[in-house]
Amino acid sequence: MPRQERVMFKRSFLLCISLKLLLYSVVGSEIPLGSKLSVEENNYWVSSNGDFAIGFFNCSNQYSVGIRFFSSSIPETNQRVVWVAGGELRVGSSSCFQLTQMGELVLYDSATKEVAWTSKTGNESVASAVLQDDGNLVLLNRGKDIIWQSFDTPSDTLLPGQNLSVLQVLRPPSRNSVSSYYSLFMDKSGLLQLRWETSVIYWTSGNFSEAALRALLRTDGTLQLLDQRSKPIRSIVSEDHNDSDVKYRFLRVDPDGNLRLYSWQDASKSWRSVWQAFENQCDVFATCNLRGICLYNASGSPFCKCPFTYPGEANAKCLVPYQESCQSGSSMITYEHTALYGIYPPNETMVQSSLRQCKILCQDDPLCTAATFINNGSANCQIIRTRYIGGQSNPSLGYVSFVKTCSDPFAASLQKPTQPSSGNSIPKSSERICFRCLTGVVAGTIIVFVMIQFGVMLCILRRRKEMTRRTTSTYMDHGARGCIMLSYPEISDFTDNFKHQIGPQVFKGALPDNQPVAIKKLSKTIDERKFRSAVSKTGSIYHKNLLKLEGFCCDSGHRFLVYEFSKNGSLGNCLEDPKLSKRLTWKRRMGIGLGAARAISYLHTECREFVSHGSIKCENVILDDNFEAKVSEYGLTFMTEEVSYAGGMAEVDVRDFGKMLVRLITGCQNTDEACEWAYKKWAAAQTESIADIRMEANTNLEELERALRIAFWCLQEDERMRPSMGEVVKVLEGALPVDTPPPLFSHCHLSPLENDQLESIEEP
Repeated sequence: MPRQERVMFKRSFLLCISLKLLLYSVVGSEIPLGSKLSVEENNYWVSSNGDFAIGFFNCSNQYSVGIRFFSSSIPETNQRVVWVAGGELRVGSSSCFQLTQMGELVLYDSATKEVAWTSKTGNESVASAVLQDDGNLVLLNRGKDIIWQSFDTPSDTLLPGQNLSVLQVLRPPSRNSVSSYYSLFMDKSGLLQLRWETSVIYWTSGNFSEAALRALLRTDGTLQLLDQRSKPIRSIVSEDHNDSDVKYRFLRVDPDGNLRLYSWQDASKSWRSVWQAFENQCDVFATCNLRGICLYNASGSPFCKCPFTYPGEANAKCLVPYQESCQSGSSMITYEHTALYGIYPPNETMVQSSLRQCKILCQDDPLCTAATFINNGSANCQIIRTRYIGGQSNPSLGYVSFVKTCSDPFAASLQKPTQPSSGNSIPKSSERICFRCLTGVVAGTIIVFVMIQFGVMLCILRRRKEMTRRTTSTYMDHGARGCIMLSYPEISDFTDNFKHQIGPQVFKGALPDNQPVAIKKLSKTIDERKFRSAVSKTGSIYHKNLLKLEGFCCDSGHRFLVYEFSKNGSLGNCLEDPKLSKRLTWKRRMGIGLGAARAISYLHTECREFVSHGSIKCENVILDDNFEAKVSEYGLTFMTEEVSYAGGMAEVDVRDFGKMLVRLITGCQNTDEACEWAYKKWAAAQTESIADIRMEANTNLEELERALRIAFWCLQEDERMRPSMGEVVKVLEGALPVDTPPPLFSHCHLSPLENDQLESIEEP
């Protein structure tokens, strides 16, 4: 190359490098107040090294805003998202994300015309924002102090240099409309735990003599648990630990419930898992959810199969076949090399027994649906009492499972064939009228007529059944998966013309498959658009402590909601009923309170968007056959108010829950009087006298004190002092200590001399 051309090439190259550096210095510098990103402009804020960018990305024709890898060495299809504002939050196609002049990050949803998420830093003197080179989005004041950072609110991923502190959670995005059941959690003892929902811990980082304070992902591919002195207690090392050629890494809880550490491979241009909590994916709890048990095919890939389904039977759920209503007796089917466990509820009874005794124990237990014999040296038998079962099957497993099924009835009527008459002579009586023949003709005619009528009726029934099937398979077009749309005549038919009223504007009914339902009548004045929008938002919500919305009716001015039916009715009715209130033991009452708290916490923080209940009370908590709580009538505020984000509605729900919890503990009917009476008793150190005396079993005083304290925190007049529902759940679980609440009622500051006056106060 001639010298002049070399000089020109060098100058051009340097100019390109300078322009690239200038570009990155502009987009990667401090982000001033008022800066905005939008879906339509498809713009980004980029880190100064160009490795990360924050902007909108498409997610099934909806949009989220988040941070992703942006390096030019990573193809666009592999630029993994590492943080999302609001977790699984999805917004419309004209939405925007802005750093306001008040110093607050705000996500506006064009679909609802409301604020969908905010950093809540409007009063923190924020001066600018920076997307740092490690992928951390920070808000800074004028002194360059960090006011807020995305590293403190992780989604499903940890980046090198990012901590996961005690009580923080990583939650993967869901594969469907329901928030993910899986999460990575660091408990207060410093253990990393993979959890399914909140009750099943299926992996832990180990037991230590010293508690860890945080987990840290290092740039060399090591996940370390550190104590208060930042000293490593335990290290999890990846396959490519200390490999200097690896530039990008991240730790993620995947939607399949496995925890994996990934590193970028330049040679293959792909992300590779270099460590994972489970080598066998079938070991992850509820891998198949309700779709069967986990197996591996010939190619070594896991898949789900339902061994309990009859040939030709198609069902989205895999349920064991035995039910308590089985009238024909039962038998046990044996499955070799198979381990089963209950999913709803996820708890079983473990007893020591032999293989034969294990089978007999389940056979004799009317509530047992399946059992697994674990031959690991201890000969344990796991008794399962639910039809919702998961598990795995593998030739290497030393497990044997038994599944109870209804026995087929044996009814067979065998008739002897008619013997032909002997001889060829015709009887003399044949010359006369053959009454026997005439009777046979008449009988045959009647039989043919009856068969024709039966065939016609069968056709009519089949046609009706097909029409019903089409009706019940007609899902609404607003995204409420599984929520059926019904006409007013169908509602009237299902309720037998509203014959059985079980509550205010609530009627018992049955769907065409005989599934019992509770049908609530709403005001005709509810706007149709708001009604359909509300059903769209709440119809796809599922949590085991929420009463499932099965369907709705929006026909000719009629508004109905169709819920699953629970036999024991509302908590309010149970507390008023002398017999049922006795069956509400302390353990059951605490289970009801915890279940309701989990449901409300789920509505507030784990749904796609914030859902305010707006009317939490004992009458809206329904009890199923096992006295487990199911919160009903959630999401109705969408029908009357334009509420799409927390605002002050969360604090109202917290206050109402506190009132409900006090009534649940005391059994009193007047909620407001009960709260004041209970607080007076508690303030005078007479806690034991607060619990409902109608309970048959003894009260756990430690749990009673904890429940009362958190209830009184919920009832604080200053909304800012009320806890979140997530904190309420942790307190009721015993995972979080609770301080003594401030005085609740101004006239309840009792001195020791006033304690005697309490003796004259009657229980409300």
